Amino acid sequence: MRKTIISAVITLLSAAAGLAVTATPAAAIANGDLVPLGQYAFSVKLTMTGIPTADGGRRNSACSGALIAPRWVITAGHCFRTFDNVRVEYPVADLTTATVGRTDLTQTDVGHEIKIVAVRQSPTADVALAMLETPVRDIKPIRLGRKPPAIGAIVRVTGYGSTTSVNPAPVTWLRTGQMSVVSLTDAVTGLTGYAPHPDTTPCPYDSGAPIFLEHGHGRPVLIAVDSNGPSCPHTGVENGARTDNIANWILAVVKTRVPATAR
Repeated sequence: MRKTIISAVITLLSAAAGLAVTATPAAAIANGDLVPLGQYAFSVKLTMTGIPTADGGRRNSACSGALIAPRWVITAGHCFRTFDNVRVEYPVADLTTATVGRTDLTQTDVGHEIKIVAVRQSPTADVALAMLETPVRDIKPIRLGRKPPAIGAIVRVTGYGSTTSVNPAPVTWLRTGQMSVVSLTDAVTGLTGYAPHPDTTPCPYDSGAPIFLEHGHGRPVLIAVDSNGPSCPHTGVENGARTDNIANWILAVVKTRVPATAR
């Protein structure tokens, strides 16, 4: 779960960008860049409406993710958990919707909005695969990497989350930034901000955001999804859940016969 413990009030100044100052963040990925329309179209926003709470109420939330196959989105495992933090293999909200191929979420004439109908949890990492009710055929999924990134490698992240941990809120335009790989464990890729700023980092609602290598004009290669980190923006270590070493599990899931109830 992304940390949201900062209590100071931050005023966002955006006059230089020609935008009005508002009470909520203007875009996702702290100190990142706006993604040009249509780029990184495999990026996904997951919107959860009506998640049960411990007191019997309901709350809403959101995560980021990526299209990994026509019927599957990859994201953080903790995006699907009960009120007592137990990860589960089903959508916990009354409705979970994946928005795919829509850089600007206000442009409803492009991309897709598709219901999530099933979930599969990795047994070893904070990674989940979410099944779409219908397949996406007009957007190329991100390529799945099978090798770990080198220490010092520069990778990219995209997400629809907040720009700060203060009063965070998911927003409507996909953002991106670059990070540097600083450590690797069996389940986690450690990363620090790189560009456009040393504190360019994921924020609340960026959980599950794809972290990938870029090779010139070739397809991006997924190596992790965002899992957790300090309150953002920050210059500390962000934890990405590794996907390269669970590639066989991912491929086995996406090749599984689609249940009749999900067709």
